[in-house]
Amino acid sequence: MKTTLYTIESEYINLINDIENAEGEITEEQNDLLIINENQLKGKTMAYLEVIKSKEAFNSNIDAEIKRLQAMKKSNNNLVDRLNNSLLDAVKLYGDIVSGLTTFTTRKSESILIEDEELISQEFKNQKLVITVDKLAIKKAIKSGEDVPGASLSTNQNLKIK
Repeated sequence: MKTTLYTIESEYINLINDIENAEGEITEEQNDLLIINENQLKGKTMAYLEVIKSKEAFNSNIDAEIKRLQAMKKSNNNLVDRLNNSLLDAVKLYGDIVSGLTTFTTRKSESILIEDEELISQEFKNQKLVITVDKLAIKKAIKSGEDVPGASLSTNQNLKIK
């Protein structure tokens, strides 16, 4: 049977139940099993720690690769923008350009530039209402004894590795 934290925990619980059923009396065999169980637990926790550290390092490498690829993408986008602007400048200067099956021309489009939002009339503005729950205020209220319907304080146990 493969040794996992689950199996180690199950064996430990069964062993403790056996000891409790014997009114706390520990046999030599049970004592040996407790020592073996503790050693298995220590070994398995170190193995888990190695996997955790390995995966964290792998995630750091992924993050670095994402940043590198994002920088490469930004560089490529800048190049595309510069090339498009150069082509636009050439078409503006020389007129329509026909090269093989491709024709380079310009077309007109319109866009609105907002120079100062404060000067824009209210009729041209949309208002968005964003409501969020203030969890910190709720936590303070509950800790001070106040009942907050729809909310409760949950106590968690987080793993701390030193």
